[in-house]
Amino acid sequence: MADGNTTNQQKRDEMTGGGDSCGCHQKSTPRGEKELKALKNRLNRMAGQLNGIGKMLDENRYCGEVLTQVAAVESALQSFGYLILQKHMETCVVEEIQKGNLAVVDEAVELMKKLK
Repeated sequence: MADGNTTNQQKRDEMTGGGDSCGCHQKSTPRGEKELKALKNRLNRMAGQLNGIGKMLDENRYCGEVLTQVAAVESALQSFGYLILQKHMETCVVEEIQKGNLAVVDEAVELMKKLK
C-alpha cells in the first residue's frame, strides 16, 4: 500500500510465501505418523456417518432420527476442527511467532472465527 500500512491479507501472504489463497502451503513441522493416523481415522468415521445418513434417507427413516445423526456428524466435525486448531496453535503459530512473524496471530484469530 502506498501509505506504508500492511493489510492482514498482505501479512498472511508474506507468511505463506505469496498471494496464493489455495491453502496449498505446507506445515513447517510435519504431522507424526501416529497423529496422522488418528486424524484420518476420525475423518473416516465421519464419512461413514455421512454415508449412514444417506442410507437413512434411502430407507425413508423418521426425520428426527436423521436429524440426530446430522447433529452427531456436526459435533464430530467441530471436534475435529478444534483438534486441528489446537495442533496449529502448538506448532505452526508458535514457530511463526518464534521467527518474529506476529501476523500469524491475526490468521489464527480468523481461523477461530471460522470454527465458531
